[in-house]
Formats: sequence, C-alpha cells, structure tokens
Amino acid sequence: MPEALVNPPTEQKAIIVALAGNPNSGKTTVFNALTKLRQKVGNYSGVTVEKKLGRIIYADNREIDVLDLPGTYSLDVRSPDEKVARDVLLGQMRNTPRPDIVICVVDATNLERNLYLFSQIQDLGLPVIIYLNMMDEVEKQGKKIDVIKLSQSLHAPVIEGVAIHGKGIEELKNMISLAIAPADRRLWRMPEQVESRIEQLMILLWREEGMAKSDTFSEAIILLSKEERVLKEMLKGRPKVIDCVRGIQTDLTEWGINWRSVAIESRYDWLSKVLKGVVLEKSGKKEITVTDRIDAIVTHKIWGWLIFFGLMALMFYSIFTFATIPMDWIDSFFSLLSGWVKQWMPPGDVRDLVTGGVIAGVGAVVIFLPQILILFFFIGLLQDTGYMARAAFIMDRLMSKAGLHGKSFIPMLSSFACAIPGVMAARAIESPKDRLTTILVAPLMSCSARLPVYTIIIAVLIPGAIAWQKAGIMLGLYLAGIIGAFAMAWVFKKTLLRSETPVFIMELPPYRWPPFKDVMLHMWERALIFLRRAGTVIFALSIILWGLMTYPKHDHLDPGEALKHSFAGQAGLLIEPVIKPLGFDWRVGIGLIGSFAAREVFVSTMNIVFNIENEGEGDHLREAFQNATWPDGRALFTPLSCISLMIFFVFAMQCISTVAVVRRETNSWKWPLFQIFYMTGLAYVISLLVYQGGLLLGFH
Repeated sequence: MPEALVNPPTEQKAIIVALAGNPNSGKTTVFNALTKLRQKVGNYSGVTVEKKLGRIIYADNREIDVLDLPGTYSLDVRSPDEKVARDVLLGQMRNTPRPDIVICVVDATNLERNLYLFSQIQDLGLPVIIYLNMMDEVEKQGKKIDVIKLSQSLHAPVIEGVAIHGKGIEELKNMISLAIAPADRRLWRMPEQVESRIEQLMILLWREEGMAKSDTFSEAIILLSKEERVLKEMLKGRPKVIDCVRGIQTDLTEWGINWRSVAIESRYDWLSKVLKGVVLEKSGKKEITVTDRIDAIVTHKIWGWLIFFGLMALMFYSIFTFATIPMDWIDSFFSLLSGWVKQWMPPGDVRDLVTGGVIAGVGAVVIFLPQILILFFFIGLLQDTGYMARAAFIMDRLMSKAGLHGKSFIPMLSSFACAIPGVMAARAIESPKDRLTTILVAPLMSCSARLPVYTIIIAVLIPGAIAWQKAGIMLGLYLAGIIGAFAMAWVFKKTLLRSETPVFIMELPPYRWPPFKDVMLHMWERALIFLRRAGTVIFALSIILWGLMTYPKHDHLDPGEALKHSFAGQAGLLIEPVIKPLGFDWRVGIGLIGSFAAREVFVSTMNIVFNIENEGEGDHLREAFQNATWPDGRALFTPLSCISLMIFFVFAMQCISTVAVVRRETNSWKWPLFQIFYMTGLAYVISLLVYQGGLLLGFH
C-alpha cells in the first residue's frame, strides 16, 4: 500500500471529496458512478457556475459528500470555471467548504498533461487520489502503465479504472474511506535562483497578506507569471506584493530566466522524468486506432460537413417521428383531465381558470416534453461520444470568417438545448472579447424552448406534412439561427469588440461508446428542469394571462369580442399597428408579449386565447390557427405569415432567464439590455423583409 496511507480515522466526521480533472477526462462519469442518483444540481454562491453535489453511501450507512468541480487544465485562472475550481480547492468559495480529499481524474492516454493539474493540487497541501481513467484506451494504443511505480514517484495512491464500465470505482470508494495524508513536501523544483526569490514572496504573502502557508506557494507561482497590467488588476491596494513580484521578474530577466514560463517548464521537466519507465510500449507495430480511422472521415473538408448536416437532419427527423406517440398520450391525458374537471366542478370562473387557463396553458407546453427529451438525448450523445469536439473543429473553418474560433461553437451548439448552459459554457474561452461575442450571439441558436413554436407553426404551414418535410423545415430554421449568429459575430468583431482572430487549439478526445446511464441521467435532469419550469413559470403565467384575457368581463359580448376588450386584448390591439406589417394580428400580439418571458409561453398563451374564443370547445391549436381569420375574412395564418412568425422566433430574445444569466456572466446590465435591443430589432427587420417581400412577389 502506498506510503501516503495511514490508519483509518477513529472519529466519524463529515468528509468532503472534490472531483477534479481536465475536460474530457471522464470526470462526470466517475461522479455519476460514485453517487448514482444521489445528486443535486445548483449554482455556486454568487456565480452562475453549475455546482454538482452528490453523496456516496457505504454498506455501514456512512455518508461522504462528493463535489464535481468544473473541468480545468490548470489552476492558473484564465476563465470563470477555472476560478471556481481554484477557489474551492483553496477554501475561498463562499458557502462551500474546502475539500478534505481530492480525486484527480486523469486521462491515462495523456498522462503528462493531465498530471500537470495533479501536481498543482498537490502543491496546495491537499490529499490527492489519482484515478487513472480510460486504461482500456491505453491497452488499445499498445502501451502499459506501471501503476505501482507511478504511485511511488508521485507519493499518492493511484487506481486503474475504466469509468464507463465501472472498473476501479469500488476500489476508489474504499480508498476514499481511508485517511490519506498529503505529500510531506513539494516534489518538483525550479532553478535555485527562482526558488530563493519565490521563498521571499511566500513569506510576504504569509506575513503581510495573512495567507495560509500551504497556499502561498501556489499563489506566488501564479503571480510570478503575470504581466504588469494583469498584476495591477489582481493586486489592487497591495503595493508591497506588486513591488516584490516586479523585483523578482527583473532579477530573473537579468539572469536570463523566462519568468513567464519557468514554473511551467520546470513542472513539465519533472513530470517527464517521473514518467520515464512508467509508460511502457508493448512490442509490435503500433496500429492505427479506430479514432484515427473515424477522424479521417468526420473531419474531412467535404465528408465532415455532410456527416454534420446528416446528423442534424437525423435528430430533427427523430424529433418528429419517435415523439408522436408519447405526445398523443400526453395530449389525451390533459384532454381527459380537462373533461374530468368540467364534469366534477360547477360552472364558473374557477372552473374556467382551471380548464381554460392552467390545464390548457401547462398542457400545451408539457405535450412537447418527448421532443425536448429526444433533443437532449442527441446533444448528450454527441458530447459523450467525442463528436462535439469534431464539430467544433469542422466549424472552425467557418467560425474564423466571423473572427471567432471553433471553441466558440461548443457554447453555441450547447445553446441548441438551452441558451443558459450555452452562455455559461463561454467561460472556457480565454479572450474576454471573444467570450463576450459568443455570449451575445449564443441565444440566436434555436433552443429547445423554440421547438413547441416551430412544431405547431410547421403543422399549420404544411398540413399533413411527413416527418422528412418537417425535419427539413426545422433544419432550415436552425441553420438560419446559425447563419445569423455568425453574421452578428462578424459585425461585433469588426466594430464593438474588435480583436484579432485567435488561434484554434483544442484537444480531440478519443471516440468512446457513451455510457447509457449518463445520457439517461442527463435527460432525466433536463426533464425535471423542464417540468419544474412548466409547473412554476408556465403555471403562474398561464393564470396571469387567463386573468388578463378574461377581465374586465363583458358577458353581453360574444367570447371573441370579450377577449378583444380584456386587458390582454387591449395590449394586443395597442401593438397591432407595429406587428401588422409582419403579418400578425392583436391575438398573436398577446402571445408575443407573453413569449418575452419565455418562448414556449407563446404556445400556452395561444391555447388560452383560442380556447376562450371558441368557448372552451377544446379545439386543437393547429386547427384553431388554420381557422383563424382577419376581420375581412382573410386567413390569418397564411404560409407567408407562418414563415414570418417562425423567423421572428429564430432571432428574437425571448427569455428572462437567459437575460438574468447574461447579466451575471457580464457583471453588467449594459450587455443584456443591448442583447434584447439588437435581437428584437433583428427579428423585426428580417420578419418585415420576409413578409413584405413575399407580398410584393405575389405570395400569401
């Protein structure tokens, strides 16, 4: 057993275990394997970075909390995610205790780069367990790792594993339950001149700044590599530390030592010595891997694009094909529920509120849950197989034309599911201007909240359309969002956020068969979020909108006229002159007003509007749209007005939650307000051009 282990503790106490690791190291799979379904997701206090906390329960009912830190390549902070990981490990994150043990999940196929993070965590004086993940990939590469020698060299326990198959997880759980001592000394060294000068800075940080001794080295190394502008920003009001760092940098420059990279080079020199004799090549000729063979096709300049669009088309075809039956079940359930309420409740406003407001509003959104689950299934599949990184690589050729690089495409692709995680994923982008540009354009990617709107309008646009026709239109809408995002990114990079196009450097992880449990767990989490939203936001808005569409009451008027004289009807009539050139009337205006809280509210609002107009007859919304007319008898939802409406939803900013997240990510109201203004203006202008241009060309 490694010397880092001592006897198990005799006293029971709450233990916090943190999972750390590089992106694509399999950290989330390890977290899921350790905690099963005993997880909760929230945000770290004061920031929008997602906080995943789980629990290990042992056979003797002992419990250990596990915290899944954001993926990071190092503790030298370059993005908000990396800052959160570092602050948690230093015990500086509010309402999050410093971990007692850290599990460093390491991609065994890339030991040197992954162990760089391990050495930084070990420098903090924290006990570390190394979980060598993807050992099966090492075997396929014709290599062998001497785990015992590695453990002895690093003074830390090392466990071999294949997380997606659960290999090594039980050993890891057993190791966590033991008391693990941190390495008693730092294992790597820099040139002697650097070490002596760093010691002076550490003493200053300890005595003058009140830092813990165990944290001073890590802080000193980070400060040493910073330029003067960054130092001043990091060390506001700390002139002694700034002067000390500048003095060290000056001395090192005179001695011919590069203070920017000396720590990095020294650490990698040590790691290369450690790994000599640890990674062994098996005899025989190295074969071309499956990943290499697949990449030759999927990253090809022609085949790569065809595969990308083929996968997108398959996703939308599946959404319209496989979701049909469960959607019919949900529709039947809400119809039966509405009928049951009408049967057992006496007529009156309360019954109308329940059937025409709550059930009609919430049911109109929940019915699209199967489609949204299929979308999340495909997004999870693309991420877990490793294809998402290839998509970013393919898109880099196009992204560079907009002044961005492929790394920006991952937040944008994530926005297909929801703009909120897409905006948050932009933290991985090092350049502040590129990060802000990505945040500003990410909501232009069609998220799952737009699916209900697209689905119902496509059904009105082409009654009786087959799945491939629907998928084709849906793909066109998604492409419109992508093109719009690229165009606006180009505009921002040439004007407000002018900067050089960054060099694209990104790791392409090996292809892996996705852990089915992880994909299903991801779908389950997102389903709960969607249902919670339907049960809270949509529920509350449905009640409010029903009240606004019902009062003040005009019992002497027919339902359509009464709706027109309601509070909501008056608001719709107020904006009708503005939206009429787009092909929309005051009833659509009511839906647009509600949709600025959340896009999917448009469907529930329209369901309530036409339920009231048709005296609660329970007509399907698609049929109600097809029968809706202008006062002169012309059809309201013509093919041209349907296209105009879908175009508006492609480009408009209609999500209060996203606005709130952008506010927190940018730490300013300036950018979210600008985002609302430019996206709404863009949606209006493009819809106007489409509708009026179509009329001029003789379309209806």
